[in-house]
Amino acid sequence: MTQSLIAAHALLPTGWARNVRLAWNDQGRLTHVEPDTEATPTTKGPLIPGTPNLHSHAFQRGIAGLTEFRGAEASDSFWSWRTLMYRFALRLDPAQLEAIALGLYVEMLEAGYTSVCEFHYVHHQGDGRPYADDAELAHALMRAAQRAGIGLTLLPVLYQTSGFGAKPPNEGQRRFIRSTDSMLRLLEKLKPLCDAQGARLGLAPHSLRAVPPDALREALAGLDAIDAGAPVHIHIAEQTQEVDDCIAWSGQRPVAWLLDHAPVDARWCLVHATHMDADEYRRAAASGAVAGLCPTTEANLGDGLFDLPAWRAADGVWGIGSDSHICVSAAEELLMLEYSQRLATRRRNVAAEPSQPNVATAMTLAAVQGGARASGRALGGLAVGQQADFSVLDAAHPALASLDAPTMLSSHVFASHRSNAIDAVWVAGRPRVQAGRHPLHDSATAGFVAARRHLLQEDKP
Repeated sequence: MTQSLIAAHALLPTGWARNVRLAWNDQGRLTHVEPDTEATPTTKGPLIPGTPNLHSHAFQRGIAGLTEFRGAEASDSFWSWRTLMYRFALRLDPAQLEAIALGLYVEMLEAGYTSVCEFHYVHHQGDGRPYADDAELAHALMRAAQRAGIGLTLLPVLYQTSGFGAKPPNEGQRRFIRSTDSMLRLLEKLKPLCDAQGARLGLAPHSLRAVPPDALREALAGLDAIDAGAPVHIHIAEQTQEVDDCIAWSGQRPVAWLLDHAPVDARWCLVHATHMDADEYRRAAASGAVAGLCPTTEANLGDGLFDLPAWRAADGVWGIGSDSHICVSAAEELLMLEYSQRLATRRRNVAAEPSQPNVATAMTLAAVQGGARASGRALGGLAVGQQADFSVLDAAHPALASLDAPTMLSSHVFASHRSNAIDAVWVAGRPRVQAGRHPLHDSATAGFVAARRHLLQEDKP
């Protein structure tokens, strides 16, 4: 296995550097990062750190593009989309889930994601009964990640109620529901398996509307007994109706309630956190929690706009995820995030930093740092001790050719016309994508298409 290379240009945590020698050990950890070497470069394009995808529902890739119509209701919303998603989730079997996840994870790697946080909440059979092996669907996701060669943070989801005040779950949620004891038993079973695969195990209380306070407290205590540093992810404040319902239930907004009633710190990822007031922005950022932003999904579902300037002013940490996978492109998530902020503020280059005026460079570094924290893994970029995850931009791509390295990254994010401007991707020091293609591209794509076709046929009368 090749364990070193020389990059003519590489994006380090401190910024761009020239003639950088990278070396890593058998575990795929960087042992040497040396700029300004005199050796001849061995890569043609610039190196950028691998981007962690901090929020994924793999099965939802199967319905991407299939819900873009208005039903019988006068208006469409997140809640009507959710009904369609539930129908799809009720039909999945383990083989179909694995095929969809494998196709998705290959797509992710080809698009520059080198790891994924899988927010996994389809647990049981279609009728709601557990599988003989209670971890059957978790195993399917783990196999897909291992076959693709993408890093994994597995986040089994605790889901118990359909609304604030412990409202009973509805029929569409029957595959998701677990008692707290059942969840902790699942985590205990999965922990050694994740360790053996090099994956990280965490917990995802689905949302405040789906996990009552006592269950949240008990689940967090149980998680701490298994792994006190494990990541915790939660959907929160995604929709204005969710905020209104939380206020009606508790007298507080969702993020404020969570901060007052849970030990939120740097191991937490607040997914979406779209609708916060000024005090919530300040307090949540101060906690060290990562804001898990999923710009293309949030746009697709009409969630609203996160206030990135307010978050950054409070020194908040953020990362990106592809969530429902309406889009599978790290660059396009960054583009959508920046463009949404431009529309909201009527300014340009909103996410640039005083120390880094190139907005694509600033956003890439921020997304890597936030994604690493949310993943609970050593994915913090091209630095000693971090995992050797990186992408090589295609210097011959028409949008990038003849440009300097920082401008190549800008063109990759803002001007590559949604065509792949990534030449190679490495995960833990192993090449997973070469010449823009994953070795499993054709077979994984065929498996994904077959699984989706079968599920769509099941939906016909």
